[in-house]
Amino acid sequence: MGTPGKDRLAAVGPRLRELRQRHGLTLAALAGRTGINESTLSRLEGGNRKPTLEMLLPLAEVYGVPLDELVGAPRTGDPRIHLRPVTSNGMTFVPLSRPGGVQAHKLLIPPWPGTEPQPKTHEGFEWVYVLAGRLRLLLGDRTVILQPGEAAEFDTHVPHRLGPDDERTVELLVLFGAQGERAHLKARTTGRRG
Repeated sequence: MGTPGKDRLAAVGPRLRELRQRHGLTLAALAGRTGINESTLSRLEGGNRKPTLEMLLPLAEVYGVPLDELVGAPRTGDPRIHLRPVTSNGMTFVPLSRPGGVQAHKLLIPPWPGTEPQPKTHEGFEWVYVLAGRLRLLLGDRTVILQPGEAAEFDTHVPHRLGPDDERTVELLVLFGAQGERAHLKARTTGRRG
């Protein structure tokens, strides 16, 4: 049986691979964003290279996670979630849960500046709860308007689109699994469009 520190270090590679895949990045794209060469990133993810602080810092920045999350450091007992808004396709996602399992986000959708995007499909289910504004949910050939305090749950294999029903930003709580997170946050950034 290994020591806790060595076991934790051995888990860094798979954790890095999972984060990269969750963010929809190739090794080449990640190399371009971090300045770490592709070969080194591959060896890190495969466990054939020990991570250094100089490697982990830019990776934590790209993924928008604390350094201790990359290395699997034990929790300090602080239950707070560090909110790091992510902007994707004009929508702002604020994570309300730690990575893994079902993800909770606060979602802000401003009025579309031009043509509204086409409905999309992906694996999984989504659950939405309207906090403020009016939500227009296109689900297949139906349009459903939700007011603050109303919720909806739907199969995301059905073409769907979320947006405001008027000229105000709509605020939602959204729950989705890993497939939904990948579909909505492919090119995660730390508050800037990317």
